[in-house]
Amino acid sequence: MSCKHAAYRLAGILVALAVTIHNSEAQPNPYVEASDWIGPPENRPMGAVSSVYTDADGNVWLAERCGANSCVDRDNYAPIHMYDASGRWIKSLGKGLLVWPHGIYVDASGNVWVTDGRGDGRRGHQAIKLSPDGEVLMRLGEAGIAGSGIHQFNGPTDVVVAANGDIFVSDGHEPESNNRIVKFSADGRYLMSFGTSGKAPGEFLVPHAIAIDSQGRLLVADRENGRVQVFDQEGRFSAEWPQFGRATGLYVGADDTLYVSDNQSNAVTNPGWVRGIRVGDARDGSIFAFIPDTAFDPDVSAATGAHGVAANAFGDIFGAEVGATTVRKYSRP
Repeated sequence: MSCKHAAYRLAGILVALAVTIHNSEAQPNPYVEASDWIGPPENRPMGAVSSVYTDADGNVWLAERCGANSCVDRDNYAPIHMYDASGRWIKSLGKGLLVWPHGIYVDASGNVWVTDGRGDGRRGHQAIKLSPDGEVLMRLGEAGIAGSGIHQFNGPTDVVVAANGDIFVSDGHEPESNNRIVKFSADGRYLMSFGTSGKAPGEFLVPHAIAIDSQGRLLVADRENGRVQVFDQEGRFSAEWPQFGRATGLYVGADDTLYVSDNQSNAVTNPGWVRGIRVGDARDGSIFAFIPDTAFDPDVSAATGAHGVAANAFGDIFGAEVGATTVRKYSRP
């Protein structure tokens, strides 16, 4: 048996063991949801909120789909919003910039990154870097064109920036898409990509979110495969954690607390699992808290609960909800 096949066999055994001892829903829920904590942006209705992120000052940034579930023909609506920690709307950015906002990330300099997961021929399929005031600083990907080239994306889902400035984009919102992670230098030069379509370790079926832990490791929410995968920054596989369910949103705090949202599990896609936010340790994948999705029904396929997830330095958790068109806030009493 080759070393590669032996490693895959061991990984399979570990996955089977993790599924056998799956009990994340039995973990305590020490969080209480804040009621009516956030208002709509720009004095207009909130649309589908795809993702959320917190900045160094504790502000909460949202990627929202222009009062609907798409920004097509809604150029008068800004899709990027900044709130303070109390839920007070501060400002909005990006009118006419995006088609279908998906991931949002705030880097160490306060710049805001968004991924645009669909295209309309002139916009979309890009990762875009903006200043905090909305100036476009960088575009990655070919505007409006879905492709598999080194400077193209097909449904980019999320973006993160490493300590050295390298940029990582998770690429592929559908199972038949690119299913890869693409790495760029700080100035936008293509460096490499890794991953392909499949279920084996190091392969993806919808790499839906990406984050970096304190060790510099990449954590990827491999949604259709129902796991979180862990890599180094050269794409070398380290671990896979199926205990987080149908991983959709992903956030790693400065203390390596790991937050993973699941808003898709049901009796067909992931039998026996309950939707919600699992809170654990990014160092070893252990889980110590679970916030259930109160709208969950295993016999209903429509997504409910947090699509994107983030937290602040106080441990408050923010769940961005597409279906409910809001952001829920959970705090310890």
